[in-house]
Amino acid sequence: MSQPAAALKKPLSVKKVILRLLLYFVVLDVCIITLYPYFAMLCTALKSRNEIFSGNTILPVTALWSNFIDIWSRAPMAKYMLNSILIAGGSTIIAMLCGIPAAYALARMKFKGQTAFLGVIIVSQMFAPVVLLIGIYKVMLSMGLTDSILGLIFINAAFNQAFTVWLLRGTFMGISAEMEQAATIDGCSRVQSMMKVLLPVAAPGIVTTLIFIFINAWNEYTVALCLIQTDTLKPLTVGINTFNGYNIIEWQYLFAASIFAIIPVVILFMCIEKNLVSGLASGGVKG
Repeated sequence: MSQPAAALKKPLSVKKVILRLLLYFVVLDVCIITLYPYFAMLCTALKSRNEIFSGNTILPVTALWSNFIDIWSRAPMAKYMLNSILIAGGSTIIAMLCGIPAAYALARMKFKGQTAFLGVIIVSQMFAPVVLLIGIYKVMLSMGLTDSILGLIFINAAFNQAFTVWLLRGTFMGISAEMEQAATIDGCSRVQSMMKVLLPVAAPGIVTTLIFIFINAWNEYTVALCLIQTDTLKPLTVGINTFNGYNIIEWQYLFAASIFAIIPVVILFMCIEKNLVSGLASGGVKG
């Protein structure tokens, strides 16, 4: 009779056991270092003001879950969150609609000045919004968009456009053109071959780009702070400054609002994680 498969396995050597334990230790340390700020944020959000300034322990003596309810009555949090969703979602849609055709043209077509154009795209990424803030304000003022959500949507879409084009160009160039050529032979136009063949194969790269654009627009603070004056039009990143007063900072409410600010991004990752991972192995035909 044959021995069980478990009995045929060779025991791990001492060296391999030590290396595996060391790997687990490093992974555990990385997880702790990464998650500790969020743990400290949650603990602070559950404390009272007096307990925060006492600084006795990181854990709250009595968890005040009412802090998460109080922030909704002290500030229009629902309006702030809705504004952030509109700004991040709108800018993501515009950036993708403009970036996908541009990236496709740079990946599949050859034209004069292509290298120079790619250089301009890279250089544009070197300028922070703060450097261009005065020019942005004047442009938005001339267009009547200084105190509007639409203005922030256009600005965030413009700032993320170069990143979108550059990242998607690399994704499209990694896919063999033979699949599109086969679709063209079957009677598809260039646009049809891009929509029906290229984009489904490039879904992982498109989803990754979409995530980065959404997060960048969601976390944008400086431009929104300078352009938005009406309280009900502020995004969440600017609106939570309500708890940061001139004389006192309400840390428990500030951290409670910050936790709400990271929830949509976490939900986004959870919703698309399976699609992102399952599509990573997909690719084109090798030429």
